[in-house]
Amino acid sequence: MIKVLIVDDQELIRMSLSIVLEGEEDFEVTGVAEHGKMAIELTEQYAPDVVLMDIHMPQMNGVEATAQIKSQFPEVKVIILTTFEEIGTVRDALAAGAEGYLLKAIHPKDLAAGIRLVHHGGTLITQEIAKQLIAQWLNPSGQIKVEKNKTNFGLTDREIEVLEHLSKGATNREIARKLFLTEGTVKNYISNIYSKLEVSGRHKAVFKAKEEGIL
Repeated sequence: MIKVLIVDDQELIRMSLSIVLEGEEDFEVTGVAEHGKMAIELTEQYAPDVVLMDIHMPQMNGVEATAQIKSQFPEVKVIILTTFEEIGTVRDALAAGAEGYLLKAIHPKDLAAGIRLVHHGGTLITQEIAKQLIAQWLNPSGQIKVEKNKTNFGLTDREIEVLEHLSKGATNREIARKLFLTEGTVKNYISNIYSKLEVSGRHKAVFKAKEEGIL
């Protein structure tokens, strides 16, 4: 049984994650915390195997809480959960000792699989974040040199690749198969694309991408 502590300042997120994980036979939600300080207290009290840690919380943020938990309880695994891919936050969280990083929009099955992977000693970060981290390590100045269209709205190379498949009418399943990703990961990319392009659907996303010269 994998004991999990959920840390998030939003009650809806805490409840949703609890329901999802309690539906898995090999998971036990040992507690929920509203902020980093409570996460440290409950980690000491319940000795969870894995902590799902939000980043932006009152009193103590997720990076600080992760650092303290890993210092006091090094055997506890920490997975950072957030709503957007932010390279600075990921770097800080991994430096603090976190073993994983996932978006909150991840598919429940992918979330469960990710927790199992980290519990068994794996490290879980998205392919795109891994590429950016490697780029920064190879370029200590912090200036990541990436040639891209000035009007690409901050889209990553992978998101543009997903957009190209969307423009061809591919389904999420087809995109996942072609790019060797899970459908949940593809949905995350599409959600990021919508947010960055400020659109509400794939047809609008493709139209705007072509209009702006991204495709």
